[in-house]
Amino acid sequence: MERSVDVAPETRLWAEERGDPHAPPLLLVMGAQASGLGWPEPFVDLLAARHRVIRYDHRDTGRSTWGFDERPYPITALARDAVAVLDAFGVSRAHVVGLSLGGMLTQLLLADHPERLLSATLMGTSALSETPYAGGELPGIEPEVLALWAKAVPDDLTLDQELDRRVEHWRALHGGLLPFDPAYYRALEGAIIAHTGHHRVNTAHGRADSDGMLRTDALARNTVPTLVIEAPAEPVFPPPHARHLVQVVGGARPVEVPGMGHALPPEVWGALAKAVLEHTAS
Repeated sequence: MERSVDVAPETRLWAEERGDPHAPPLLLVMGAQASGLGWPEPFVDLLAARHRVIRYDHRDTGRSTWGFDERPYPITALARDAVAVLDAFGVSRAHVVGLSLGGMLTQLLLADHPERLLSATLMGTSALSETPYAGGELPGIEPEVLALWAKAVPDDLTLDQELDRRVEHWRALHGGLLPFDPAYYRALEGAIIAHTGHHRVNTAHGRADSDGMLRTDALARNTVPTLVIEAPAEPVFPPPHARHLVQVVGGARPVEVPGMGHALPPEVWGALAKAVLEHTAS
């Protein structure tokens, strides 16, 4: 079932739920500039076998309102949007799974709205904490990814050219441990573009104010059951960023998904869904 969620004046989000409406709710929170359709359909179905799964498009993605230039917002507003989505579906508490920026938004929920979470799963993300990593200095984003992000995107790309660009972006995010299937990512992005209705590129989340996101003390006091996915091929927040999360988020525990990078190819669906479902059932 699809639904529109009003989160601010002139700002509406697209959202969808699937699975048994009486099953424990599970909210999927995607990363920056990523539509809710970035959660692959078969992976969502694996989770929906045991949960009422809710996913949604962030502002300036997919079918949600694209209005950052007219109405700028901080990154913290995206965390409040997640709460508004739960409210719209009548969900008082949910399991929350966040990837990349979605993992940071999930940390904001852990810190600011722990009463709304049954559990949290964090993947492909960085700790919103000033506590240093006990093992030394944490590595930065891999140069190949930074180079792609620094490259200006022409605003007159054809659909095929934009799909080519997105596939190459996924190649960098995929990591080097699993075989890369460009056809899979092209189909994924084709479905996202069809859902969105255009293939324009939006940089809103990269331009949004990121001040006020640190939650060092609140995360240390966390009592919500929290799972951290370790991805050995992660290029954006390379190992040991996941171990740092385990160190700074109270009670967090790690599980490794072999071969995983900063993407969700078919090869990781089974292990990842198993990890999430075992966590939500515990």
